[in-house]
Amino acid sequence: MKHPRLLTAALLAALPLPALAAAPQIALTFDDLPSHMPYPAGETPVSVVDAIVAALKQAGAPAFGFVNAGKGEADGRDTVLDHWRAAGFPIGNHGFRHLNLDKVGAAEFVAEIDRNQAALAPRGMKPWLRYPFLAEGKDPAARDAVRKALAARNYRIAGVSLSFDDWAWNAPYARCAAQGDAAGIADLEVRYLAAARDDAEAARAASQTRFGRDVPYVLLLHVGAFDARMMPRLLALYRDMGFRFVTLEQAQRDRFYAATDPARPGPTPALLRTTPLSRPGDEVCPA
Repeated sequence: MKHPRLLTAALLAALPLPALAAAPQIALTFDDLPSHMPYPAGETPVSVVDAIVAALKQAGAPAFGFVNAGKGEADGRDTVLDHWRAAGFPIGNHGFRHLNLDKVGAAEFVAEIDRNQAALAPRGMKPWLRYPFLAEGKDPAARDAVRKALAARNYRIAGVSLSFDDWAWNAPYARCAAQGDAAGIADLEVRYLAAARDDAEAARAASQTRFGRDVPYVLLLHVGAFDARMMPRLLALYRDMGFRFVTLEQAQRDRFYAATDPARPGPTPALLRTTPLSRPGDEVCPA
């Protein structure tokens, strides 16, 4: 009889390791904790985050949440963050009030970062920043001033290489739910998953064309009510497409994300997909 360790080694040697190594990687990040409006009747920031957490845990998918501590005090902010952290998911900085750097300037923006960090430090916030609106500064002087401040505070910037504008589904969903329009909601579900697939396929094609490989992808999502509804199906979609879930830290070790270290020159990576995707608007369940 073979020794168990030798048997295990033999079995491992027979596994298709090259195929496993080639599996595309995806890191899931969620913006706007603790709340992302609007909410249909009967749903709250707490119920939405609990549903998202449950789906992530069921799928064995790590996630990283970016918090605006100045939002949601009256809507269970502390409970939302407690539940997210209790699930083992880290949090990072998304600005205290989700202000746009291009509108407020570098000084106020850095003050917002510091204020948010002070509020979230007791919860073990990691020094990662996701720029609100992904606005890193159209003015080079403002952009460089913020990056210098981030470098001094030992921050990393959370990149985004995948995004299908998931936020755009939440308002139509709330309207359809208020109107009891089941057909409208079913149409949104189909379009949401189609957009996610189209985004991933376009990004993979662009990555292969530019680099001859799949870079590890960082997906931007939001803690919205429709995201919560769709999360089990969305995660199943990525698995069916062959993606392997990894942490943000794992994904951004790749050289593609080198400029997410603010001490290094160059803009952070932009979306790999360059063609626009269809997304729902005011025509869906109009008010």
